[in-house]
Amino acid sequence: MENRTDEPIKLTRDCEVVAVPAGHTLTLPQGTDVMVTQSLGGSYTLLVPSYGGLFRLANRDADGIGKETTPAETLVSSGQALTGEALEKEVWQALKTCFDPEIPVNIVDLGLIYDCAAQPLPEGGYKAIVRFTLTAQGCGMGQFLKADIKKRLLSVPGVRETDVELVWDPPWNQSMISVCAKQQLGIE
Repeated sequence: MENRTDEPIKLTRDCEVVAVPAGHTLTLPQGTDVMVTQSLGGSYTLLVPSYGGLFRLANRDADGIGKETTPAETLVSSGQALTGEALEKEVWQALKTCFDPEIPVNIVDLGLIYDCAAQPLPEGGYKAIVRFTLTAQGCGMGQFLKADIKKRLLSVPGVRETDVELVWDPPWNQSMISVCAKQQLGIE
């Protein structure tokens, strides 16, 4: 993870961003001062004082803040389709590459994944089934996180389909955060 930068960076071009936590998209014009607050999972969370808040910048637009864009990562170097336990393990690993844009912890350790399974498809391959939640019902990032989860699941060799659903039961609370993540966040 890159540390927060206290020095403003001027956007070198217009960049589409997503408001955090509202979830709406907008374009920040070239020359806008931004500060990187977090860089995890291939996206950047930017503090944009002139717009009064935080915004998520996708990896594809990283050049706008002077960073290199990186190609979507393949989780298994062989590229061969996985099955059974190996597939489920890689699905969980793929989920660990998704990060909350406000909290520097992956969605698995944050306790946002309620259910995860890989179901064989009749025509071959698997469907990855994930049920997840958000830290607050008012958060507008649900659809963006859902799309990120789907994209990462489809990068796992053997996963041909996804079924990703945002659920609210049970309501998320801090007790769902892993011990390691609590230590990282300084939560007792």
